[in-house]
Amino acid sequence: MENLEDINKGKNIAIISYLTIIGTIIAFLMNNEDQSEFAKFHIRQALGIFISFFLLGYFIGYFDSWMITSAFWVFIFVLWVYGFIAALNGEKKEMPIVGPFFQKIFKNI
Repeated sequence: MENLEDINKGKNIAIISYLTIIGTIIAFLMNNEDQSEFAKFHIRQALGIFISFFLLGYFIGYFDSWMITSAFWVFIFVLWVYGFIAALNGEKKEMPIVGPFFQKIFKNI
């Protein structure tokens, strides 16, 4: 069971982290003083979503197929909604498929 005090302390920061890449940067800076593990978890998840969006989106833009592009957008949106709702509910739920990977590669954040 996660520490309720840590969740309450980091909940607003976790929510801010999902509001664009700028929000992720702001959340990271806000969490530097009095660090919350809950906020760090969601910052890593949100950062992973946004970096994946920019890196994969660049290459997917070269496909001349609305089906590939639409599938990519839906995938990113579903991940974002999943993470955002988990942050709103005060839960530390890794995103399907890519969540453990994001936690691993951004473990120093």
